[in-house]
Amino acid sequence: MIVRPRIRGFICTTAHPTGCAALVKRDFERAEPLEGGPRNVLVLGASGGYGLASRITAAAGCGAATLGVSFEKAPAGKRTGSAGWYNTRAFDAIAAGRGLKSHSIDGDAFSDEIKSEVCDALADQFGPIDLLVYSLASPVRQHPRTGELHRSAIKPLGAPIDSRTLDIHTGEVTETHLEPATDEETQNTVVVMGGEDWEFWVDALAARNLLSERFQTVAYTYLGSELTWPIYHKGTLGRAKEDLDRAAEAIRGRLQGEQDARVAALMATVTQASTAIPVVPLYVSILFKVLKTQGVFESTIEHIERLFRTALYGSGDRELDDAGRLRLDGIELGSEIQSEVARRWAGACTENIDDLSDLESVRAEFLRVFGFAVDGVDYEAEQDIFDVPRM
Repeated sequence: MIVRPRIRGFICTTAHPTGCAALVKRDFERAEPLEGGPRNVLVLGASGGYGLASRITAAAGCGAATLGVSFEKAPAGKRTGSAGWYNTRAFDAIAAGRGLKSHSIDGDAFSDEIKSEVCDALADQFGPIDLLVYSLASPVRQHPRTGELHRSAIKPLGAPIDSRTLDIHTGEVTETHLEPATDEETQNTVVVMGGEDWEFWVDALAARNLLSERFQTVAYTYLGSELTWPIYHKGTLGRAKEDLDRAAEAIRGRLQGEQDARVAALMATVTQASTAIPVVPLYVSILFKVLKTQGVFESTIEHIERLFRTALYGSGDRELDDAGRLRLDGIELGSEIQSEVARRWAGACTENIDDLSDLESVRAEFLRVFGFAVDGVDYEAEQDIFDVPRM
C-alpha cells in the first residue's frame, strides 16, 4: 500500500517503513569512531529520539553490542506499525549487516516481567553492561508493586498560567490557559516521570551481577529556559525532574568504585510528545531559527555524539552543575541565544511566524519522526507495512 501521513491534532497515526529505515541508516553512516567507548549497552526507550540516537552512537560509533527496549505498536490489517516499530527493525537489520550484536525487546519497561526478560537476555547473550541509558517517555505507568495505573499531567503548579503556543501544522499562534495541577496529578506525574523506575532497573541489574566495573548510567532530562519554565521547571514536570535528581544521587550511593549515575540535561528537540506540550512548539520553532542563524544547531544524533565524546567517554571535559547533572544544554541556554529568542518571542504572531521562526523545518522534522519528508524516499512507491526494506 502507499503510505501517507495522517495527522490528527498533535499525532501522526501512520509511519513510513522505508522512510524510517532510511533515517536509521543515515544516522549509522554519520557516526564517527569513538575509542574507549562502552562494549555492552542497554537502552531503555530505544525506538526513537534521543534513545535511538544513543543506541546508534553506541553501536556505530563505539562498536558496542546493544540491547534495546521499547513498547511499540505492530502493524495490523491496513494500519501501519508505529515509527518506533520500524526504527527498531531497521536498527537490528543494519547492525547485523555490520557484524554488530543487537537484541530488541518489545514490552512495558516499567514492568517486572520485562526487567526479568532483559536480565535473562543480558546474562545469556551479552554479559555485564557498561552503560544503561534511561530514555523512557511514556505518559502512563502501571506500578509493578501496586498494580495502580498512574497518568502524568503536564500542568503548572500553584496558579494558572496564560501564555502562547503554536500549532506547527497550521502556523497559528494562539493564547493558551492552563489550570494548575492538583496534588494527586502532581504525585502521579512524579510516579510516571520521576526516578523510581530508573532505580528499579539498576537494582534488578545489580542483583543479577550485570553491572561491569566501569558501569555508568545516564537518564535524560530537559530543563528549558525561562520562557518554558512555567511548564517545565516550575510545573509538574519540574517535580518529576527533582525526583530524577534524587534517584541519581541514590543510585550513586549504591554503586561501587568508578561506577557512576548521572542525569544529563539535553537540548530541545522535536518529538511527538514535545509538539503536544503547550508553549513548547513556539519556543522550539524560534530557538531552531536562532541556533541555525548563529551556526550552532545540532541534530539529535549530533547532540548525543557530543554527549558520548565530552561527558561519557572520550577526552572532553564534562560539565557538571551544582546538582551533579551533566549539562549539554549550554549552547541553547547561552545568553546571546536566549536574548534573541526572547526578542522574537515577544513579537511573534501568526502573521510573522514564518519570518521569526524555523516553522518549516520544525514541521518537516515532525514528519521525519514518522518516516516522512526524508530526502531520497519515493513516497509514491508501494510499501510492505509488515517489514522494513534492507538498506
